[in-house]
Amino acid sequence: EVQLVESGGGLVRAGGSLRLSCAVSGFSFDSYNIGWFRQAPGKQREGLSCSDSDGRSAWYAASVKGRFTISRDHANHTVDLQISSLKPEDTAVYYCAAQWSGPSKFLCSITLDFDYWGQGTQVTVSA
Repeated sequence: EVQLVESGGGLVRAGGSLRLSCAVSGFSFDSYNIGWFRQAPGKQREGLSCSDSDGRSAWYAASVKGRFTISRDHANHTVDLQISSLKPEDTAVYYCAAQWSGPSKFLCSITLDFDYWGQGTQVTVSA
C-alpha cells in the first residue's frame, strides 16, 4: 500500500520553528522526487520545495527560500521540511507528494503531476 504520512505540524508562535516529516512506504523511495506543498483556507495549493530522487539537489519557491530547508533520508525513507522564522501567513495544511523521476532521474518539477499525496498536517502560526 502506497503511503505518504506527514507529521510534525502544530500550533506555534510567530518566529518559532517546526520540522515536518514525510514518511514514505509502498513504493521505491529512490525513484521518486518528493515535494512539499501547502494550502491555506481560501487559497490555491502552493508548491514550496522539492527534493530530487537522488537527494543531490532541491528546489525552493522564492517565497520560502532562506526559511525552509528540505532534507532527504534514504535509509529511513523520509523527507523533512525544516521551517524557521514562522509567520502567521505560513498557517496552512502542509502536504508531501511523490513524483516519479523515471530511469533518467529527471529533476523535480512542481508544475508537473505528482503521483501520490499524503493527507496533510496542519500548521498554525499565532501572532
